[in-house]
Amino acid sequence: MTQPLWTPPQARIDRARLTAFTRALAVNHPQLDGADYFALQDWAIDHPEAFWRAVWEHGEVRGDTGGDTVLEHGDRMPGARWFPRARLNFAENLLRYRDERAALVCRLENGERRVLSYAELYREVAAVAAALAAAGVGQGDRVAGFMPNIAETVIAMLATTSLGAVWSSCSPDFGINGVLDRFGQIEPKVLFAADGYYYNGKTCDSLERVAGIARAIDSLERVLVVPVVAKAPDLSGIGGAQLYGDFRHDSAGEIAFAQLPFDHPLYIMYSSGTTGVPKCILHGAGGTLLQHLKEHQLMCDLGRDDVLFYFTTCGWMMWNWLVSGLASGATLVLYDGSPFAGEGTLLLDCIDEEGITIFGTSAKYIAALEKAGHKPRQSHRLDSLESILSTGSPLAHESFDYVYRDFKADVCLSSISGGTDILSCFVAGSVTLPVYKGEIQAPGLGMAVDIWDENGHPLRGEKGELVCTKPFPSCPIGFWNDPDGARFHSAYFDRFDNVWAHGDYGEITEHGGFVIHGRSDAVLNPGGVRIGTAEIYRQVEQVEEVLESIVIGQQWQDDVRVVLFVVLREGVRLDDALRDRIRGTIRRNTTPRHVPAKIIQVADIPRTISGKIVELAVRKVVHGEPVKNTDALANPEALDLYRDLPELQV
Repeated sequence: MTQPLWTPPQARIDRARLTAFTRALAVNHPQLDGADYFALQDWAIDHPEAFWRAVWEHGEVRGDTGGDTVLEHGDRMPGARWFPRARLNFAENLLRYRDERAALVCRLENGERRVLSYAELYREVAAVAAALAAAGVGQGDRVAGFMPNIAETVIAMLATTSLGAVWSSCSPDFGINGVLDRFGQIEPKVLFAADGYYYNGKTCDSLERVAGIARAIDSLERVLVVPVVAKAPDLSGIGGAQLYGDFRHDSAGEIAFAQLPFDHPLYIMYSSGTTGVPKCILHGAGGTLLQHLKEHQLMCDLGRDDVLFYFTTCGWMMWNWLVSGLASGATLVLYDGSPFAGEGTLLLDCIDEEGITIFGTSAKYIAALEKAGHKPRQSHRLDSLESILSTGSPLAHESFDYVYRDFKADVCLSSISGGTDILSCFVAGSVTLPVYKGEIQAPGLGMAVDIWDENGHPLRGEKGELVCTKPFPSCPIGFWNDPDGARFHSAYFDRFDNVWAHGDYGEITEHGGFVIHGRSDAVLNPGGVRIGTAEIYRQVEQVEEVLESIVIGQQWQDDVRVVLFVVLREGVRLDDALRDRIRGTIRRNTTPRHVPAKIIQVADIPRTISGKIVELAVRKVVHGEPVKNTDALANPEALDLYRDLPELQV
């Protein structure tokens, strides 16, 4: 059996919140006495009512459980109902602390820094909540944010949800059509929008797009502009717009938190939208809160003394996940700007300057640091750092080696995977488990995750479809404007009856962990053999000259051939010798089926605004098919690089 890269010291296991949680459970469930993570997981799957009630109690949820019933219709998915008679308010749980400890540390790329204590955060939310209530915002109304990752975005969300209204956000780098494809479907009553943002050394103005959004969405009654890049932005081009500071009610007192059902709508999230108009995914307050409390406290070991950071925009679900850290009393570091600002070290600087204990980022960022030759353990102290989280795409084996060699040896590196669909993780990490190269440590606690073949049979040590076989609290309420639930059912439950099929292609390892090989719909199929795209990316990343790559399957002569596109370092040209070296690296470490039939140099790779490469869109362009929604892309012009390539005609 392979050896772990990191094993948690016994002292860390002993002080972990998960250990205390398990000991408390063992008082009434003696079979859990001394149970490790996987034993607790088995018990949680067999006893979902007891487990999720314990999560409620351990997380000290502010609210009323409504009696002893935790789960109704537990044999249905969709259709299960968690805590059917409970009442709570999401914002109240995130604002439970009102002391002078730092709640938010807000940093912009241009160097601006601002700190809000928990007491100040509460007062700011009260001021905006009172103004929203006076403006007629109430339960079920939608409030939208076209905002960067700053304090006002958190304040607006908490004010909205304190009233029982529904929050939805996009980051300000979205094009106007991308915003309208999202907000236009949900008909918000109020829009919070920044006048601009900073990115990659540039000041970007948002007001023209804000004006266009305001003109196009008839449901908007208020447009509230938050100054970010100008002290007094010119609002004359936006009918009825008002400055955020003029809207607030400074004299507001206590917040009257609306007490609402467990599954009351909280957030509207969006699918990537690269294959059509984005799906509007409706998430409930109670399920989101419980799931995040579990992941933060029991899996990440988050508490009041921690400083939590995740590099994210307000258009990615990791922003919602990050903000829930307030319910654990932690200090959150919000950063808006390029992750590679400051000669690529700005985020590393933040670890030392803010005392970050849990640092969340993307697999792409870690790989880019290595490619750029950064050795953080030599350039930074990193004394505070205890955990690194990575998501967005599979973390390559080599990135695991890089972290423990050049970042920090004594750190829990947790690759995590889930998504917007569940606003949480199906598979994730734990500070009580060892870290093995290339593996996600474990299934999420209480999540009945498995890997199945196409006929619905469980697989071990083989690749298949990632599924969840039992209900979980953060299952979406459904899709917006889907009254009979047909679209929602089709998205996740048509593949296997009463089972969530997530669309990931993966396997369970000998350690009980997981490897995700890519999206199921992007799986390559040369000669009928299924290959996950991550299997190829892992090898290509070892080639020094390659900065990035994207791989697709091209229909060719009644079969599928593997086509690899590469972005190379400046000044490097793709010649036959480099092609041979890339092919040789892939062949040596995988199988002949993985070796690309074609390797083509490109200048750019198209990505969603949240940074994920879009294999399906590239595949459509290569096959001459239309890409329906290019506004979901950060760089839609990159698709033209893949159109009508002579190399793919032979």
